[in-house]
Amino acid sequence: MKTLILVRHAKSSWDQDGLSDSERPLNERGKKDAPEMASRLHKRGLKIDAFVASPAERAFRTARYFAKEFDFKKDDIQVEKSLYGALPAQFTAVVAALKDKWDTAALFSHNPGITDYVNTLCDVHTDNMPTCGVFAVQANVDSWENFAAAEKSFLFFDYPKNPLAAL
Repeated sequence: MKTLILVRHAKSSWDQDGLSDSERPLNERGKKDAPEMASRLHKRGLKIDAFVASPAERAFRTARYFAKEFDFKKDDIQVEKSLYGALPAQFTAVVAALKDKWDTAALFSHNPGITDYVNTLCDVHTDNMPTCGVFAVQANVDSWENFAAAEKSFLFFDYPKNPLAAL
């Protein structure tokens, strides 16, 4: 059984002139939402084996908040360059290349690609993956290489402003 958790980076700042897109940091809301969403994910009782992030500052920083919640070190976060600006085909390739010893992996990336990719996974669709949104699916396969072709079960979709989160 393989479980894939997709996380859009937390809210980023546009305040600093001269930064490239990949250098933009999290803003104050992002710094608040990321640990909150990491805590919500942790409360679901999943054991995450791998954190894989886009190299963009906002995605990597979001991954750090999640990794900290799950007692991972920042050095344990895998950086995958192709997750920056990724299209669904690139997500598929990254997932297929995950180590089979990992049963649950969390990927941190960007819109619009992450929304497009989650909409290819199962019958649950979203118009927009909000910042720091978390979407999870599961497939009954032993190898990540077989994940794309496998039927997937929707597990959950959560995001910072989710009105059902308090229930």
